[in-house]
Amino acid sequence: MELRDIPFTTIDGDPASLADYADRAVLVVNVASKCGLTPQYEKLEELQRTYGDRGFTVLGFPCNQFMGQEPGDGEEIKTFCSMNYGVTFPLMEKVKVNGRRKHPLYAELRETPDADGKAGRVKWNFEKFLIAPDGTVSRFRPTTEPDAPAIVAAIEAALPR
Repeated sequence: MELRDIPFTTIDGDPASLADYADRAVLVVNVASKCGLTPQYEKLEELQRTYGDRGFTVLGFPCNQFMGQEPGDGEEIKTFCSMNYGVTFPLMEKVKVNGRRKHPLYAELRETPDADGKAGRVKWNFEKFLIAPDGTVSRFRPTTEPDAPAIVAAIEAALPR
């Protein structure tokens, strides 16, 4: 199945896929509310506000696989993100990113190597995958801040012309 055709569900229970964002550069991020990296929400939202009107969106996929750091239900996650970080980008329902029950979207994304040429398991919360409108995928590990020069340059290169 094509990456863009893999179905997933929004945090509000609506069906979606990357095909809904086919004309945009999309940053897919597995997020968590109780992680040391949770403050990255602020910079993710800054990216959304900076590039959103130029054909970019962040998609947050809550994940509770790393030390139970996303224990809430959909409503709790939405409230947390809105109240604490002013998140306006779309959030999806909770997914697994590793293991036997990993979401099919992550099964595909994990095949993408990072800057060091390493593919495979998602290492932690806030791993980032940039999908360009042409389908090219770039991978950034969790500790790479959303506003890091490498991510910003990749976003700017991926924006629709």
